[in-house]
Amino acid sequence: MSSLTTAVTSASSAGALVAPESRGIWATLLLPALSLWQREIVRFYRMKSRVVGVIASPVLFWLVIGSGFGKSVNAGRAPGYLAYFFPGAVIMIVLFTAIFTMMSVIEDRREGFLLSVLVSPASRSAIVLGKVLGGATLATAQGLAFLIFAPLIGARMDLAAWGIALLAIFLVSFALTALGFIIAWRLDSTQAFHAIINLFLIPLWLISGALFPIGGASGWMRALMLANPLTYGVEALRMAVFSLAANDTGVSLAISLTLLGGFAALMFAGALMIASRRRTLPA
Repeated sequence: MSSLTTAVTSASSAGALVAPESRGIWATLLLPALSLWQREIVRFYRMKSRVVGVIASPVLFWLVIGSGFGKSVNAGRAPGYLAYFFPGAVIMIVLFTAIFTMMSVIEDRREGFLLSVLVSPASRSAIVLGKVLGGATLATAQGLAFLIFAPLIGARMDLAAWGIALLAIFLVSFALTALGFIIAWRLDSTQAFHAIINLFLIPLWLISGALFPIGGASGWMRALMLANPLTYGVEALRMAVFSLAANDTGVSLAISLTLLGGFAALMFAGALMIASRRRTLPA
C-alpha cells in the first residue's frame, strides 16, 4: 500500500476513533478528499509524457487547423480563424486533461488503491470530491497555462477578463472531470474508456462551436450545438479573451456561466450517485 493510501486511511481512521457526532466534516470528508486531491496533482505531473501530450496535441491542432482553415471558414467576431479557434484549443486541453486524470480511477482499481480507500472509514463522497476536484484543478491549470499565447493572436486581457476565463475554464474542467469519473467508475479497461471517450466526449467538443461558428451551421446542427452545454463554455471563454459583449449563442455571459454551473453540478451529482451504489466495481 502506498504512503498516500496510508494517509487517506489513517486520516479517516483517526476520525473514526472519535464519537460519530463529534468527528465533524473535516475528518469524514475534507481531510480524505484533500489527500486524494494532492495525490492526483502529484501523480499527473510525475508522468511527463502525459503532461507533454496534453499540451502538445491541442497546440498542433490549433496551429495546423487554424492555419489550414484560415481562409475557408468565416471567423465571426474573432480577428481571423486562428484567433477564433484559440478558445476551442483551450477547451481541448481541458478535455484531454480530464480524460487522462480520470483514467486513474481504472488504474487505482487495478493497483488495489481504490479498494483500500473504499473499505476505509472515508465516505464515498470524499472519494468523489477528491478525485474530481484534483482532475478539475489540473485541467484548469493546464488551460490557464495555454492562455499565455493569447497576445500572439492580438488578445489583450485585463484582470476582469482573466477572472471570467478562470471561472469558465474551471466550470468546464469540473463538469468534464465529473463526467469522466462517471464513465470510468464502472469500467475496468482503459481501452474501453478510450472507446467511450472517442464516441462521446470528442464529438461533444466538435459541436461546441470550437471549430466553426454556430451562425454558419445548418438548422439541425445549430440545435445540437445550442443543446450542448460545452458550447456555452467555449463561447464564455471567447467573450473573455476577445472582450466581446455578445456571442453566437444569443445568450449573455451571465447565463452562459449559469448554464455551465448547472452542468457541472449535475455531473457532480451523477458522480456522487454512481459512487454511492454498492455494486459498482467490476469483479
